[in-house]
Amino acid sequence: MRTLTLYFDFVSPYSYIAFKRLHELPSDAAVELTPVLFAGLLNHFGNKGPAEIDVKRRWTYRWCTWWAKELGIPFRFPASHPFNPLHHLRLALAVGASRENVGRIFDAIWTSGAEATDAAAFADLARSLGADEPRLASAEIKDALRRNTEEAVARGVFGVPTWEVDRELFWGADALDFVNAFLADRAALHNEEMRRADSLPVG
Repeated sequence: MRTLTLYFDFVSPYSYIAFKRLHELPSDAAVELTPVLFAGLLNHFGNKGPAEIDVKRRWTYRWCTWWAKELGIPFRFPASHPFNPLHHLRLALAVGASRENVGRIFDAIWTSGAEATDAAAFADLARSLGADEPRLASAEIKDALRRNTEEAVARGVFGVPTWEVDRELFWGADALDFVNAFLADRAALHNEEMRRADSLPVG
């Protein structure tokens, strides 16, 4: 059994697509789903999210819409984006980031086209997952999300989704083929040309 970690944020359409592609991993791969705050990663590394750059925003929305259709993944952007994902991230931590729970939260955001931050809809979702408001607002849950994000940063996670396999990081929903190649043969990453690429000087 090989264990992988998938770092994700519900605000990210790429995280949603990566989650929907979990079935493409080997059957003996166990996946630990780890919610992190994408904005925290961006702030730490001094990056902007794709939705913060107008031309990149348009491309990202077009590409994800087309790509999800090609992959056969139900997909529709929420009514406004980006949105504040804190409540959804805390919900996943409060009820447990199992594949079923995370999938229900992702589907609520990325299949209906509704407003992701609609308070009534979120309350219904939380209730259906067995979470209550005091639990979601507790210091324990807030600290867990902060800890997840800080630990991800310490490991070198700079964006979402990111896969971690044997302490190696693979960024992006489109990195899944690379992940599978590494799972099949570590030489896909541990080879002379990769070591050369890792050590290239800045020109």
